This record gives sequence, structure tokens and C-alpha cells, in this order.
Amino acid sequence: MNMLKLTAALALTALLAGCSTLDNLASVGETPKLTAIADPTAQAGYRPVQMPMPEPVVASYQPNSLFSTEARGFFKDQRAHKVGDILTIMVTIDDSAKMSNSTDRERSSTSEGSIGGVLGSIFGGNVPLADVEASGSVSTSGSLADGGSGSVDRKESLETQVAAVVVQVLPNGNLVIEGRSEVRVNFEVRELIVVGIVRPEDIGADNTIPSTKIAEARISYGGRGQITQMQQPRYGQQIADAILPF
Repeated sequence: MNMLKLTAALALTALLAGCSTLDNLASVGETPKLTAIADPTAQAGYRPVQMPMPEPVVASYQPNSLFSTEARGFFKDQRAHKVGDILTIMVTIDDSAKMSNSTDRERSSTSEGSIGGVLGSIFGGNVPLADVEASGSVSTSGSLADGGSGSVDRKESLETQVAAVVVQVLPNGNLVIEGRSEVRVNFEVRELIVVGIVRPEDIGADNTIPSTKIAEARISYGGRGQITQMQQPRYGQQIADAILPF
């Protein structure tokens, strides 16, 4: 059964690899195509965000007042607050991590016993076996040692801007945003995707918000094209890495 599953997996991988190869051959000499502009909520697999919400606050008016308690100011607020509005995300990532650890483990044991002493205790000091030396002894010893070390030295830096669209307003007023940006230079497309939840109060007067104030942030920065293909191992190598146990 396992061999049948492995054969089926290899056949499926070969089929997919063949399709990928045909696609690559069909795109020889052509620039990568950009994704068509579309409603993110209409894309396949899109799911509205659902989270625990507090009780909604009903807007009220003070006596002899024309403004409700939820009004943000006397004049119209230009910041994003409803579905379809656009705001600018200031993406800033400057992370670094440096860790190192080592482990040493060692154990040793030694045991020794005399055959004569054991036999003497059994037979009262007389050894009935002529071919056994009463002074003989048995000793065992063993040792175990294990050592390991590891280190991590990583640094990432990214600073850019992307415009995002409000795709959903949660019951508590928080905004679900999604921003995509594609830039094609020669035969390479650089793609930036930012998705998350923001509070209207965190949006600045200039309709911008830093990426550090985005909850459930999903930020993806990558590319596709000839350079990206050259940086990826061939599908044969990927299959070998997934199958080989060593």
C-alpha cells in the first residue's frame, strides 16, 4: 500500500512538473503577466474575518447638540472608515536575532565483582568446582558522551509603502484591510502583499498607518520571473530532498 501511494505521488509530481515545464517553455521570451485588478472578496478561498466582538455602542446625541457621540470632529474626516476606502500602509521591518547554545552530556559507570566471594558466600567458603578460580573477578564499565551546538544569526530589513483597501468593517468598528502591489522590471515581478486588521483610531491624519499597528498582520514580499526561477532548485532536486531520508 505504501509503495502504491509512493508511486502515485511520484506520478502526480511528474505530471505537475511536466505542466510547469510546458508553461515555462510557453513563456520563453515573454514578460511575466501582472495580476488583473479584482475585488479581493470575490476571489476563490476568501473568507470574511470572524472574531469575538464587544456589544455594539448605539450612537446618541447630547441635549441641544447636532453632533452624535461617535462623531470624530466638526468637519468631514478624510481617513478611511468604510468598505472601499483606501489608506497607505508604512511597511517597516527591521528584525534581527542572534542566538547560540551548546549542550554537553556525559555519563560513565563501573562495576566490579569477585567470583570467589560470591561462591564462598553460597558454599560456606568451599568452592566445589575445581576448574573455577576462587579469586576470579568480573568487572564492567561503560561510558556515554554526547555534545551539540547551534547558532542563529539573522537580520531582515524592509521599508516601503503600499496602498490598501478596506474590505470589511467588523462589528466593533475595526477595519479589515488588504493591499497588493506588483512592480515589473524587465523579466521579474516584485510583489508585496499586506493583510490585517487596524483600528480607525490608529490611522493618522494623513490617512497612513504603520505596519506595527496592524493586528493579525500578514506581510509577504517576494517575486516571480526568471531570476526567481533560477534561485529555486529544480523539481527533481526538490523530490529527492522530500524522499531521501539522509
